Amino acid sequence: MNREILNQEWMNLAPAWIKEAREGTNANRTGLLDKPMLETCGNVDGLRVVDCGCGEGRFCRLLVQGGAAYVLGLDLCTAMIEAARDLQAERDEYRVADVQDLSFLGDGTFDLAVSYLNQCDLPDFDANNREVFRVLKPGGRFVVANLHPMLSAVGAWHRAEDGAKLHVIVDRYFEETERDWRIMGVEVTNFHRSLSTYVRSFLKAGFEITDIIEPTVTDEQVKVYPQLEDELRVPNFIIYVLSKRRT
Repeated sequence: MNREILNQEWMNLAPAWIKEAREGTNANRTGLLDKPMLETCGNVDGLRVVDCGCGEGRFCRLLVQGGAAYVLGLDLCTAMIEAARDLQAERDEYRVADVQDLSFLGDGTFDLAVSYLNQCDLPDFDANNREVFRVLKPGGRFVVANLHPMLSAVGAWHRAEDGAKLHVIVDRYFEETERDWRIMGVEVTNFHRSLSTYVRSFLKAGFEITDIIEPTVTDEQVKVYPQLEDELRVPNFIIYVLSKRRT
């Protein structure tokens, strides 16, 4: 897939994406993923953090609010970075950069790295894993939220004649190919990979896998975010918690 085309897709999506992020209306993030992501990042007080694929900087700002000493947000979409800089404070910084090549960052310069639904957008997520491992300090952690491989392998509902959801369609699971999604009326390309492919890449880069989380919701959460009802039935997202050995 041509990277210029990928970038143009996100430039097309940026206005609607930024608006939704600023309004806090993305239930998948505010109602489902934010809590486990923040809990997994843990106490960030005084830490140096790099956010791979930061978008308009929303999660970077949450980390700053949590006490991070410095948060660097990276994204290839110029419009996203410009929006992030509009709300930039003293402890966060934003750069237009390709997270598959972090050669502008020194070895062992960060305590924590996050990837919040970004690796599914990367043609070469292996490169991102290698680069993040390099820039993390010994003992550093990498928290990766991604589309669940079951979702990226089609993920549509098979329905009864009356429209009732019967089960999710999982097909072509082992075909690790580009998959087209429509987000806010814009066609966007994602890359489907199997669970084992992700796990092997993390291990090959040198990481230890300390946890794997498949976020779900409670009945109480569904009352607040009824659009998340599907999360009670199928895992649409997955969080990998990785660490770099101290020795």
